[in-house]
Amino acid sequence: MADAPTAPRKTRIQAQNQELILKAALDVFSAYGFRGATVDQIAANCGLSKPNLLYYFRRKEDIYVAVLEHTLHDWLEPLRKLDPAGEPLDEIARYIRTKIRMSRDNPKASRLFANEILHGAPAVGAYLKGPLRELVDEKAAVITRWIAEGRLNPVDPHHLIFAIWATTQHYADFDAQVHAVIGNPPDLMEKAEATLTTLLVEGLRPRG
Repeated sequence: MADAPTAPRKTRIQAQNQELILKAALDVFSAYGFRGATVDQIAANCGLSKPNLLYYFRRKEDIYVAVLEHTLHDWLEPLRKLDPAGEPLDEIARYIRTKIRMSRDNPKASRLFANEILHGAPAVGAYLKGPLRELVDEKAAVITRWIAEGRLNPVDPHHLIFAIWATTQHYADFDAQVHAVIGNPPDLMEKAEATLTTLLVEGLRPRG
């Protein structure tokens, strides 16, 4: 039986253009939402002609899904790196630090994804039920083993992961509220990182 055909490898220029399109699309979707954004706006924002952009993505919907999946891939990388052979408290502290720094450095992506979820995840529901769920279940099993070994306080591992997502992404998704309450001190994110790390890590530290 003949081997199945493989997708042609992208050239360096093609890869660069796709990255350029996704970055421009994130800016446009963040500013106007999915309904308000147009392919013309995205093309203008990335400096490509509309026909050139449509060579890479056929429809606005395809661009939107690609932006969300690209965001998810980047966000999930730190969770993928949670090392089963590592020291549990160190691994979780590193994950918290990385997540909050991602919220600090790319808040538009976090807010766009939050808006997608609030609308029922119509574009990425299959991804959430497939690759996302598989990864979370895999890492939840690692945390469960650490607990069984007495290396962490007993907690539900799925809800621990949800708590890390919620508290770290809060600073991107609700930044207007954060700034309204405490302004914009230069050490805002450093204090947030230290506080969340202390709360979560110390709460997981075995007693006795």
